[in-house]
Amino acid sequence: MTTHKTPRRRIAASAAAGLSALLLVSACTGNTSDSDGDDGGNTAVSNNDETGDTVVIGFSGPAADHGWLGAINSTAQAEADEYDDIDLQMAEGTNDPSQQIAQVETFINDEVDAIVLLPTDGAALTQVATRAMDAGIPVVNVDREFSSPFAARTTILGDNYGMGVSAGTYACELVEENDLQDPVIAEIAGIDSLPLTQDRSQGFADALEACDQTVDNRVAAEFTVESGEEQAANLLQAAPQIDIIWNHDDDQGVGVKAAFENANRDEFSFIGGAGSCNAMDWIENGEMEATVIYPPTQAADGIKLARLIAQDKGMSDLVQVEVPKRVVLNAPVVDADNVDEYRDLCFDS
Repeated sequence: MTTHKTPRRRIAASAAAGLSALLLVSACTGNTSDSDGDDGGNTAVSNNDETGDTVVIGFSGPAADHGWLGAINSTAQAEADEYDDIDLQMAEGTNDPSQQIAQVETFINDEVDAIVLLPTDGAALTQVATRAMDAGIPVVNVDREFSSPFAARTTILGDNYGMGVSAGTYACELVEENDLQDPVIAEIAGIDSLPLTQDRSQGFADALEACDQTVDNRVAAEFTVESGEEQAANLLQAAPQIDIIWNHDDDQGVGVKAAFENANRDEFSFIGGAGSCNAMDWIENGEMEATVIYPPTQAADGIKLARLIAQDKGMSDLVQVEVPKRVVLNAPVVDADNVDEYRDLCFDS
């Protein structure tokens, strides 16, 4: 894969802001009680980390059928394990909305203290989530939004539009840095019918417009290795010369990369999305330009916020005494300059 001199000016600032945002969430709800900072490690900022009343948190999410969702589940469990005062009731992952509704009904009947829910279908789970809220059980909605504001106490989201903006801004930097004249820019999206894909593509187009560029070739895969390879092969066949490619998802990126290798094509800068360990390996090896983070720690953050809400605590770094209604995580760019900083957040495809 062609490697270019890395544009750092705006990207570095964006990445730093993203890391700061992630650290803010961690710091606000951190679990380390040491506060003197003399050992050089993480330091807590409040007594939020001290063991409080034990709370029972029910967690339900989709089946871990690809790496990012697997990381969602594993990081949620790992975060709960950090606290002596969390009793996590983890339902089996499912892509069946009816089964997930039944799981939430069980949590309601069990009178858990809070529910963290990454719905397989936000609209389909709205009614049962609202029922839980009406029963006095706070619901933390993760990643895929409900269709009613009354269905969740707090919503925590990745920034799909922001991913597109970050990727497009980085592409603009590459165009300028490498003095590309009339560059061919391509996009490999995920499932086109999903709002998250539409948001990512819109953000990408908007950012490119700012530097007078457009997407010249576009295909849509299905977030799977197989579909990524198939659609990338179609893209390469349609476009004999490409300068920059943004692939929305690093899980499907495994197939995309295979298609590149099968076609013996590497004339372009390859930008990914989500932040898998594969992508970070490729960046380190000079086989990929960058990837844009879509945090797989959203459910873990949801567990932390659910604990605070159930214990009637706020986020200590805010003046507001309650947990915010909505948290949107940043979508920073990871490239060769900062990949080490984000390595701990990567997931296996």
